[in-house]
Amino acid sequence: MFDVNRPILFILVGIIILVVLAQSVFFLIKAWKHGLAIGMEKEKMKKTAATAAVFTIAPAVAIVISVITLAKDLGIPLPWLRLSVVGSLSYETIAASNAEGAMGLVFGQVSSLTASQYVTIAAVMTVSIMVGIWLVPVVCKKLQRGIIRLENRDRKWSEILTSSMFIGMISAFLGYVFCDFSTIFHGDTSGLIPVFVMILSAVVMAVAGILFKVLKWRWISDYALPISLIAGMAGAIPITAWLS
Repeated sequence: MFDVNRPILFILVGIIILVVLAQSVFFLIKAWKHGLAIGMEKEKMKKTAATAAVFTIAPAVAIVISVITLAKDLGIPLPWLRLSVVGSLSYETIAASNAEGAMGLVFGQVSSLTASQYVTIAAVMTVSIMVGIWLVPVVCKKLQRGIIRLENRDRKWSEILTSSMFIGMISAFLGYVFCDFSTIFHGDTSGLIPVFVMILSAVVMAVAGILFKVLKWRWISDYALPISLIAGMAGAIPITAWLS
């Protein structure tokens, strides 16, 4: 029987992540040497490196939570790989749940996967997000030039275009949150679960913003995302029990 936590998967994923870490160390050394070459103070560079290392803790918390969320269905190696290289909880969850749904499975309720199902889910999660990487050198330079030309001609319309693209991206995720909302008209309130979880996370994020603005808690800006994630996931438990 296929095992999503088979040791060979940990080995393969570990090798890939080691390669990525080696690249990070390589460029860190190159940047350090270049900084010294252009006359930057060593103490200032050490302080900058230490500060950057501390501020990576917040995103790391969100990544660990994401791995735990996906591990129930997919095991540890695949989520570990996806979220250590290129990936995000919002995308990976949607990609995995859509792939599982196409195979008649329910995300979060999968006890075992066949090798074929596992490979299919991994392909959907991996190949789809790589499209963005391939499009960057092909499209982004021309797109950036177009936005700069528009900004030079009319800054107001440039801001409207940029804001519209961002709202369009957010709308795609909102559609996923509200996709089962119509179930309430059939006496099933489970479609409200993601809506209430989203509202709870938004409230926590808003409170973090208020603390940042009013009390000048600048540190909270780096931890607002993982805090809202944790609050949403923790709140999902009683909300699900209430609405299911």
